[in-house]
Amino acid sequence: MERTSIANDLSDRLRKRLESERREIEELTASELKRLAENSRRVARNALRTIERDTEEATGRVRELLLRAWLRPLIVGLSLWLGFFGGSWATMRWLGWSIHDRIETLASANARIKESHETLAELEADTWGIALREIKGERYVVLPFGTRADPGWKVRDRPAVKLSNR
Repeated sequence: MERTSIANDLSDRLRKRLESERREIEELTASELKRLAENSRRVARNALRTIERDTEEATGRVRELLLRAWLRPLIVGLSLWLGFFGGSWATMRWLGWSIHDRIETLASANARIKESHETLAELEADTWGIALREIKGERYVVLPFGTRADPGWKVRDRPAVKLSNR
């Protein structure tokens, strides 16, 4: 039995030793896994911070580009609008002044025409409708319709008197 007890002893010791080594390996493995997990968390946090920082920088650059891209068309559009508006306003002002000047000129011309007609009417009343004409170097006194001239000359179907150049 001694052999059996030695074998059992040896088997128990081997089992205990294996059990102890297994526990030690498990503890070491658990410790390494914890350390690996902490390192992984730290690396993941650092990577996340780096990603967030890079994303914020990229977002800032994109915002700046968008602002510039939006600002240029706005400035060009405003410039064009101001150009069209200013040009149209100036053209309308110029046209208004031009029309006003022409209306004044027309009113002045109409007043002078009316004055000339009045003067002509006065002259015709004062001269009894007699007119002086020169045709091919010969001079005539044209009388009003309804009068008679002795020699019987006519200018445009009106009686006339021929004047001599002697």
